[in-house]
Amino acid sequence: MKAYFHELADFVQSLAAEGEVIASGFAAESSDFIRFNRSAVRQATSVRQLKWTLTLIRDGRRVDAATTLSGQGAADRGQLKAMLADLRGGIGEAPVDPYLLYPATPADTERESPGEIPDASEVIDAVLEAGRGLDLVGHYAGGPIHEGFANSLGQRNWQRVDNFNFEWCLYHDRDKAVKTSYSGPRWEADAFAAKMRFAREQLALLGRPARTLDPGHYRAYLAPAAMEDVLGMLCWGGFGLKSQRTKHSPLMRLADGKERFDPRVTIAENTAEGLAAGFQREGFVRPGRVELVRAGLLGDALASPRSAKEYGVETNGANGEEAPEALDLAAGELARADVLKALDRGIYVGNLWYLNFSDRSACRLTGMTRFASFWVEGGEIRAPLDVMRFDDSAFRMLGSELEALTKERDLILQGGTYGARNTASMRTPGTLLRDFTLVL
Repeated sequence: MKAYFHELADFVQSLAAEGEVIASGFAAESSDFIRFNRSAVRQATSVRQLKWTLTLIRDGRRVDAATTLSGQGAADRGQLKAMLADLRGGIGEAPVDPYLLYPATPADTERESPGEIPDASEVIDAVLEAGRGLDLVGHYAGGPIHEGFANSLGQRNWQRVDNFNFEWCLYHDRDKAVKTSYSGPRWEADAFAAKMRFAREQLALLGRPARTLDPGHYRAYLAPAAMEDVLGMLCWGGFGLKSQRTKHSPLMRLADGKERFDPRVTIAENTAEGLAAGFQREGFVRPGRVELVRAGLLGDALASPRSAKEYGVETNGANGEEAPEALDLAAGELARADVLKALDRGIYVGNLWYLNFSDRSACRLTGMTRFASFWVEGGEIRAPLDVMRFDDSAFRMLGSELEALTKERDLILQGGTYGARNTASMRTPGTLLRDFTLVL
């Protein structure tokens, strides 16, 4: 695939006329998709697709077009040549872009991260065996993902990562289920078995009579899956340069020094250890790490090329939305095996859902507990919880009420497959809170 990308990139570069800059974006995947329901395979398919995006820049104007390739050299070269002709025919009608920015000095990169992705039949056998006698529903996607960038100035960037993502639920009854995920570059039978064993244990606990809590303040442990939802809300404009400069960031109180997170909280865009490409669609190379929150204080912003041009700063290769693609919350000191003992009496939150801002300016979040959430007393799970609504500030959850972060962290991949598999990821520990507010 890499050789094919370079062959087409060289061909497109040869078509550039004087005064033009042509940029190319390449995305390809070879993916297995498997859907399970009631512990049986309901759909199994494989997808191979190649996409090419052309960008033509001339006289301060820019136009773009995208197409799906066949993988046949002659046909694809003809298709790209025709698409470039169409762009040339229309670029004169495009307005001059005052925030147009592209890398004038080529910066080449290459990353090959091969993994050990099992054959689809192996996944099916493992899941069916693990789900025997259970009501398991889930979705698996896995295989290599290729991304590339090239421009007529001679720049070449390439990345290949192998990964899989399996998300599944063990259903108990009515609204009671245990949701689990397993992802990474290598399928390890022992790791999958451990996750399934933990899910089975929680499923058994869901058979106990449920407990309804009164609204109020409770000690709480938010598992990594729940923390993913909390951190995901901060990504809604929280770390972007433009949202901070226009005062729309939910973290403005952090930026203004009116609030701070606990000094143990360090949040980074950790591209070097994530799955997202180390370059973005305009061709700017991303640093391996950008510290967004440093020891509880606001750090560097994610600056897209357009925002960088608008505000006169250097870009750090952020995407157009200036949202993290490899978010990383630093680990703490609490061993996961000691979580229930440390919690003692309170709630164990396995998942959250339906999150939104109840007060964006105060970074106040609301949402529902979901799936495996339990009442804990004396360091032991006593009963599953009925669904409850929380309403609390991230400045409390990651600040004044933060008691501990776990040593162990989970790598959680974005499970979206609309159009293509997603390479965005998050690595987060679980979080023990002194106080968590339930309102309904």
